[in-house]
Amino acid sequence: MTVDEVADYLNKPRSWVYGNWKAERIPFRKVGQSLRCRPGDLDRWLDEQEGL
Repeated sequence: MTVDEVADYLNKPRSWVYGNWKAERIPFRKVGQSLRCRPGDLDRWLDEQEGL
């Protein structure tokens, strides 16, 4: 998933995703100069957030 797709999925602005991906530990990986996230990794991350 791209940053835009993750932002849509999380119902957050793109700027929030870019500004918080490291602090929130959103499971992005760098692919070239782009950030990408696997849908399954994002779902697991969301499940972990519900436990906080």
